[in-house]
Amino acid sequence: MDNTMLVGMALIPLGLLLACYGLMPRLALLRVGNHTDAIHFHVADRSPLNYQHCTLVIALLIAVIVDVMKPATLGFVMPGMVDEYELDPDSIGILPLVALTGTALGSIIWGQMADKLGRRAAILLSALMFIGTSICGAMPSFEWNLVMCFLMGLSAGGLLPITFTLMAEMIPAQHRGWLLVALGGLGTSAGYLAASGAAAILEPLFSWRVLWMLGLPTGILVIILNRFIPESPRFLANAGLGKEARAILAQYNGEIDSHESDIVQKKDVESHGFMRSIMDSYAAITLGLLGVGIAWGVVTFGFLLWLPTNLREMGMSAEATNLLLTQSGLFALPGIMLVIWLYHHWSSVKTLVLFVVLTAISLSLYGLFEWTGTLSSDKIIFATACLLVSSSGVIAMLIPYAAEIYPVHLRGSGSGIVAASSKFGGILGAMMGIIGVFNSLASAALLIAIPLMLFALVLLKSGIDTRGRRLEDIHAEFVNKSNNNVRAEQPDQQ
Repeated sequence: MDNTMLVGMALIPLGLLLACYGLMPRLALLRVGNHTDAIHFHVADRSPLNYQHCTLVIALLIAVIVDVMKPATLGFVMPGMVDEYELDPDSIGILPLVALTGTALGSIIWGQMADKLGRRAAILLSALMFIGTSICGAMPSFEWNLVMCFLMGLSAGGLLPITFTLMAEMIPAQHRGWLLVALGGLGTSAGYLAASGAAAILEPLFSWRVLWMLGLPTGILVIILNRFIPESPRFLANAGLGKEARAILAQYNGEIDSHESDIVQKKDVESHGFMRSIMDSYAAITLGLLGVGIAWGVVTFGFLLWLPTNLREMGMSAEATNLLLTQSGLFALPGIMLVIWLYHHWSSVKTLVLFVVLTAISLSLYGLFEWTGTLSSDKIIFATACLLVSSSGVIAMLIPYAAEIYPVHLRGSGSGIVAASSKFGGILGAMMGIIGVFNSLASAALLIAIPLMLFALVLLKSGIDTRGRRLEDIHAEFVNKSNNNVRAEQPDQQ
């Protein structure tokens, strides 16, 4: 780490700050001479999918795959770091903790940035950070890797909720739900597959460092796809840029029409901030989503992370453990297709609640088998397969549902904070593992399952079905539902 290296590294955040400034839309200047009439989206929501929609979905799918690759790479670089830096297991455990902290903060920061600067600008800035933090592969010490890994997590945590936010605002209502869930499920699976494939092919040739350096070509790929990623017309209309919004709507076959109720809803949206909304109209649903997100993080980065260790302590060999988890994981892939079908044909919120309940039941199976003394390899495969299918379904729906329910000027922030909750759950799960909570499968499983059931009840009571409905209508129902609850709680003045 000589002076040239330090100066070069210092120029990276400086360049990112300048890029952020350059990406800021000059809203006041753009509003001059712009259209001030309200824009209405219900005709665009009834339009069929066309070529522009398909190219957008493909571009955002690639962005999600690139984003998922970043945290997935952690598991493949850690063994190489242990050997090169001669680390003990406790020291290397700091790396995923730092990365998860970065992704949690990134989800919140990038979500708010998407609401202020625009969805497209936030995606581009995240891609630039991928490129800048690819220098992590050149760090000569573990401490410098921690710093760069935190920054890499900061960028990776923000891209995921923004892609769902943009897609929710661009896709016609009748196709929005199932495409959002497909984007989450298939993008996550493909991201992990890309990370493992890169590790299998490139790491033997170039060492673990090349996996960090993949941030350079993948970040450039997202920027190249920029031409297929427009700004959200709903964001532009909310920012007072009617001319720009109309141009994008025309490109995506969205017709402009007038409907008086849209104007009332738009004024209602603009009069509330994020904290006011989550404490008012969206309090209960936000609590349910955050609770489920935290519990999912504890399951994924806590319970499942420690499961191989517990199985080995029970006498199962390392080879048998890896084979068991691989067999169980194969069942999660067709499970995503079931999630997509139910989300589109049955009910969005009920499908989410169903898979939350199934996750809680799957966790309870470990306790049932252990307490009855019937724990065997076949039953562990069954319980693990059920847990992987149900938990994969939960995360495939969690952020897409959040992207559908929040109003336009809060959609990035709402999706970001829900995405951050799953990362916070991962941090909590890692800490619980350190203090020994997961040493007992039965007690740990029930410790997670009971809160999951409670949050499922909150979602069932406070959530609404979003299938085929306009985003503006979804927001109006939440506002009306909140107002009705307030009136019901007020004492009779007669």
